[in-house]
Amino acid sequence: MSSLTGRPPRREPRSILPWLAAPALVVFVGFAVLPLVGAFALSFTTWDGIGAIHPSGLTSWRAVLTDPGLPHALWVTFLVMAVSWAVQTPMSILLGTFMAGRQRYRAVLGVVYFVPLMLSSAAIAIAYKALLDPNFGLGAGLKIEALSQDWLGRPGLAFGVVIFVVSWQFVPFHSLIYQGGVQQIPKSLYEAAQLDGAGRIRQFFSITLPQLKYTIITSSTLMVVGSLTFFDLIFVLTEGGPGDATRVLALDMYKRGFQASLMGPASAIAVILVLVGLALALLLRRLGGRDAGASQLEGA
Repeated sequence: MSSLTGRPPRREPRSILPWLAAPALVVFVGFAVLPLVGAFALSFTTWDGIGAIHPSGLTSWRAVLTDPGLPHALWVTFLVMAVSWAVQTPMSILLGTFMAGRQRYRAVLGVVYFVPLMLSSAAIAIAYKALLDPNFGLGAGLKIEALSQDWLGRPGLAFGVVIFVVSWQFVPFHSLIYQGGVQQIPKSLYEAAQLDGAGRIRQFFSITLPQLKYTIITSSTLMVVGSLTFFDLIFVLTEGGPGDATRVLALDMYKRGFQASLMGPASAIAVILVLVGLALALLLRRLGGRDAGASQLEGA
């Protein structure tokens, strides 16, 4: 018909969709794929960060994999990951469910509670380091002996402080995710439960938690993979100490690369971090069963 009317054929709207994704693809390749390829290539070289780069085969990988400090750094990394997940997830679910209510003050509380996420991790670490100082911190100022401990000088206390500060900063973000998930649950489910005589606690465990399955998978993926990149907060707060009690893999990578000028081993650790993060993300996706997007259709 277009040849008879002399009008050009109308282009389908879907034909322009790939071009709309092109800028994001360019940014992803430039800031994610290429640096990853570069780090992988550097892991087979010897480089001090300034001079010439010399290929060295598997020398850097042997140095990293035979280093007795690597298992400890991996253990601390997984321990921070597991404990922070166990602390943040229940708190985020409860706060997200609370903020999903219709009361006006809850919306204001949600905005105020979201403020810690807007702060720099380094600034938060500096503030807490000053507050927890046993001589000039909050405990000494308020004359409270329980708060005047050497929080960052004992391994157990330092680890607990790291978990507390991490949770304080990131629980608001995950609470916002759960708040959106709760608001998508059909109200008819709660109305039917009320007719059956179910209280709020029973509704929470029988309706809210099952309906948040895919939201939990999404939040846990962000939480677990994000915990692999904890560096600036731990570096400023404890510098990996006392001893190596809080020396996570990302901090170990920094110390090898920028303090010891061993860019080859540091790049090898970077590749290990990527592989661990990818494996954990795939594992959580497998645990979630179907695509998380299917949950959106269920709540429609």
